[in-house]
Amino acid sequence: MSAAQWRKAMNSGAGRHSWARSWTGARRLEGVTEAPATPSADDEAPRWAGGGSPFRRHGAMQPGDRAGDPVVTVDVNADAPAWLRWIWDRVSARHVLTMLGLLVYPAVASPFFTFQIGAQSLVLGVIALSLMFLAGYGSMVSLSQMTVAGVAGYTLAIFGSSGVASISLGWPWWLAVLVAVTVGTIAATLIGWLSVRTEGIYTIMITLAIGVAFFYLVQQNYSLFNGFQGFSKVQPPVLFDVDWRSQLPFYYLSLAVALAAYLAVKYVARTPFGIALQGIRDNPRRMNALGFDVQAHRVAAHAFAGAIAAIGGVLLAWYNGLVTPGTVGLSAMINVLVVAVLGGTRHPVGPFVGAIAFVLLQNFAIDLVDRERFNLVIGAVFLAIVLFSPDGLVGIWTRIRSRLARNQAQSMLHDSGGHAAGPH
Repeated sequence: MSAAQWRKAMNSGAGRHSWARSWTGARRLEGVTEAPATPSADDEAPRWAGGGSPFRRHGAMQPGDRAGDPVVTVDVNADAPAWLRWIWDRVSARHVLTMLGLLVYPAVASPFFTFQIGAQSLVLGVIALSLMFLAGYGSMVSLSQMTVAGVAGYTLAIFGSSGVASISLGWPWWLAVLVAVTVGTIAATLIGWLSVRTEGIYTIMITLAIGVAFFYLVQQNYSLFNGFQGFSKVQPPVLFDVDWRSQLPFYYLSLAVALAAYLAVKYVARTPFGIALQGIRDNPRRMNALGFDVQAHRVAAHAFAGAIAAIGGVLLAWYNGLVTPGTVGLSAMINVLVVAVLGGTRHPVGPFVGAIAFVLLQNFAIDLVDRERFNLVIGAVFLAIVLFSPDGLVGIWTRIRSRLARNQAQSMLHDSGGHAAGPH
């Protein structure tokens, strides 16, 4: 986008709508819009074309489509309720089917797959989602997201209840959770304030150094962090006569938190802040020349991602029932990066896809290789994804879907051309 377009998008009253119109460049032609290729999934451009009430349905023009592919818009009655128009614009059949599948998953899966695979994937996906937000929308690769999650987990154990009664304060669970998320967010903000002054490999090294320093701090400090033993018996509460540590309730708790985090990222990506952050990702010098505070936006991105990581850290402490130095160790920090890259850092669903693949490999790869060689399997899969699909597993699906859509469109055009050339 040009400088004038960015300024218009940020300062005009239309805001997101003017940005969307200038980005898509679409024009309506009697209900059918032919538009140039839309931006990739990481830009999260709204799927409306033109103005008024037309809504572009899923499957018509998707990221990766070529210029000239037809994009069909469907008019929705302007008198329809706002919530119905919102759903029509953003929810498709695949979203409904995916949600139904996640809801009924425990009914068809064993307790092991429900808790060890499903719940663990959701918890790990929430933490990796915070890294995806930084890397995908801000081009900031941070290795400290598990550190932020660990800060929240330790804070929960210190202010709440645990097996170490001599250190834990025993505050009510809701207050301990609130303090844990707040402290984790503050820690992420401070880490961001230090790391945004650098770029590229230097950002990675700074966040890695902070993570390693925190690991040795909790391992060697016994008065506050209880050393290498950490805190055990960090349990979720019994609320509404439901033991949320049980496998089925904890799965649905993790699912609700994961869905909320996913929707929050999708929403923030469409706000003026999210659009400005993507502009900073693409060209920070131009955005600075337009009057945007680049460092402030990046620090705010770290704070938002830190809040997500902190919530994931609380869930992780409840899932494991403990928090130890191993929770924030080097391998744990690297695992979050592996999960995000496996799934893809250009769409919020990527971390959850990567978490499922990682957890499945973690649980079943030992049937093929020795446990000591598990990291070799993860490294080989990670290398293959990076080489053949830089967008991760979600990128593979996006390319397949785009190719199928193009083939279907070409087939329809060919058939219509053949009928038109035939005798009448």
